[in-house]
Amino acid sequence: MDVLLEPLQYGFMQRSLIVAVLVGLICAVVGSYLMVQRLALLGDAISHSVLPGLAIAFMIGANIFVGAFIAGVLSTMAIAWIRTRSPIKEDAAMGIVFSACFALGITLITLIQRDNKIDLNHFLFGNILGVSVAEVWQTALISLLVLVVVKLLYKELLFYTFDPVGAQAAGLPTNLLNFGLMVLIALTIVASMKSVGVILVLALLITPGATAYLLVNRLHQVMLLGAAIGIIASTSGMYLSYFYNLPSGPAIVLVVSGLFGLALLFSPTHGVLTNPQPSLQEPKVWRELKGLLGRH
Repeated sequence: MDVLLEPLQYGFMQRSLIVAVLVGLICAVVGSYLMVQRLALLGDAISHSVLPGLAIAFMIGANIFVGAFIAGVLSTMAIAWIRTRSPIKEDAAMGIVFSACFALGITLITLIQRDNKIDLNHFLFGNILGVSVAEVWQTALISLLVLVVVKLLYKELLFYTFDPVGAQAAGLPTNLLNFGLMVLIALTIVASMKSVGVILVLALLITPGATAYLLVNRLHQVMLLGAAIGIIASTSGMYLSYFYNLPSGPAIVLVVSGLFGLALLFSPTHGVLTNPQPSLQEPKVWRELKGLLGRH
């Protein structure tokens, strides 16, 4: 216990712990909706799309959180516009938008680093040990806003998430709910930038919820257990970063990925080891491959 408490005598570790708990919480809550809707690629698209806004805000001296949020919202609008005004499917539109925005963001960050001799790579990969007091307050306000909105719209988002067609037939404003969910995702990504970076934030959005999904089967249970898993992973990654001088973003992602691996192996209902496939039954892929080879 002394080993865990000793680092907390430092102000930067106290700030890091607060941010780790908040980010682990909101990423799991919002990511549960993404996982249920099978929209993991959307989270990836938005996380990569915030980079240009972040870079432009830094260049003009504006708040980088605001710049990143605006870029995230604009990217979701661009994806929706491409999907509705062309025969391009939504997944292809996401790929087009996030790759273009990511390339633009990397280009702008490279130009900034070349002209100002500063390192902005922590926005890509995270640096939870370097959060400032102002960033703690910003993360706390964003987290509070996200949790309040989820609480107020829980039933509507639940209905829309599992049955969009039924929600529309019931008279719910599905387009508004969809846009609101995108805004929540953008806010969550902005809050997580300093912790895990925009490249790795998808892991913290999806993996805690996916881990919980292997253990429980109701959305509110997935959110609660996923939040606990996200908080444990974030704080554990923070301590690993402190004690072993590791980059915080990858450390957090490795911890949460390890927890997912354990759940995948030992889940009471879905575990590979606890519920093995019958040994006499060949995998479908192997049977199809043998059948294909037998034709030749």
